[in-house]
Amino acid sequence: MIQLGTVYRHKFSFTQEDVILFAQVSGDNNPLHLDAEFAATTAFKRPIIHGALASSVFSKIMGTEFPGFGSVYLKQTSEYKRPMFVNQEYEAVFTVTSINADKHTAEISTEIFDVQTGKKTTDGSASIMNKEQF
Repeated sequence: MIQLGTVYRHKFSFTQEDVILFAQVSGDNNPLHLDAEFAATTAFKRPIIHGALASSVFSKIMGTEFPGFGSVYLKQTSEYKRPMFVNQEYEAVFTVTSINADKHTAEISTEIFDVQTGKKTTDGSASIMNKEQF
């Protein structure tokens, strides 16, 4: 059983191919994500990763690693604080902030940090149900 205060960490990065595939699946073909020439005219100076693509790491981890298989994703909030870029290393940090054992649910803080700078790029919270872990 996962306990209150448990922390789980996962390092990851996305490629430009990941961004292109996400744009195709989501339909979000904003040139800010796909066109380096256009992105160069923005405050970011280069293409940025879709916020929803960044948040997809939360679903991957909670559905397969922490708490893992059998998890039901009930809710996710995300605030995108800084841009994220391809081929850059990030770390997602999950912290169990509350548990309701009767309902087999937990609230989990979901954060992403830029490994190089240590700055937080994404801040959020998730609600998860897992009958075997909570």
